[in-house]
Amino acid sequence: MGIRHGLRVASAALLLASGLNLAHAADSKTITFGVAPGPYGDMVKQAIAPSLKEKGYKVVVREFSDYVQPNMALANGSIDANLFQHSLYFNKFTADKNLKLTKLLTVPTAGMGLYSHKVKSIDELKKGDIVTLSNDPTNLARGLRFLQSMELITIKENIDPTKASERDIASNPKGLVFKPLEAAQLPRTLDSAAAALVNGNFAIAAGLDLNSALKQEHLDENLKNIIAVRTEDADKPFAKDIVEVVKSPAYKAVIDDPKNIFSAFQKPDWMIQAAKP
Repeated sequence: MGIRHGLRVASAALLLASGLNLAHAADSKTITFGVAPGPYGDMVKQAIAPSLKEKGYKVVVREFSDYVQPNMALANGSIDANLFQHSLYFNKFTADKNLKLTKLLTVPTAGMGLYSHKVKSIDELKKGDIVTLSNDPTNLARGLRFLQSMELITIKENIDPTKASERDIASNPKGLVFKPLEAAQLPRTLDSAAAALVNGNFAIAAGLDLNSALKQEHLDENLKNIIAVRTEDADKPFAKDIVEVVKSPAYKAVIDDPKNIFSAFQKPDWMIQAAKP
């Protein structure tokens, strides 16, 4: 009786160990992407996950409510990759926090746009018209540079344009009134303000058509979003498979499909070069 019981225990232990090994093997084929609210979770689900699944991976998308946790979760191993930030933010954040993360590649990105329900062109803006824009320092400076590119303002010459605020406007030829607000609120101001500078993710979340913008921001490469992984994982098969999928015809087909929001996104340099004959 004791021998039989011992055999049963040993068999159960062996099965449990085998099960754990199988679970570990299965886990190694699971890729968890961290994203922030906006269109990039949809990009993972629609343009990346299907091809990864064909390669045998299970893809999980985990949404975070801020722009801090996706990098911290990646660093501590809670997720395997993230897609939510541009290179400029990534470089500063990882340096400030001393995180060992690595950029895999850049993806198509929705830029800032000047939207209006009141006017149909920039030329129609007139003295006293209110233009709302983001009040956080990074996007405020970015919005002012965008306004300067449209020749609606100039920024003082002795000011670092990446740190400019509304106090650093040197000229405002149309006499516009600039009202900085919380970025998420900007789409709601379109019923009252003459125009609003809205980031791509918030424009999409509010149901705005990116192509309806009076003007779309030209994104420098360092303002386009990236996929990041832990530095120790950058050469692992799953990371190489992510790169292969993003550079595949299947991914490009989803991005270019006019029925998808991604068709209005600005493409990274590598994608532009690859499309050249």
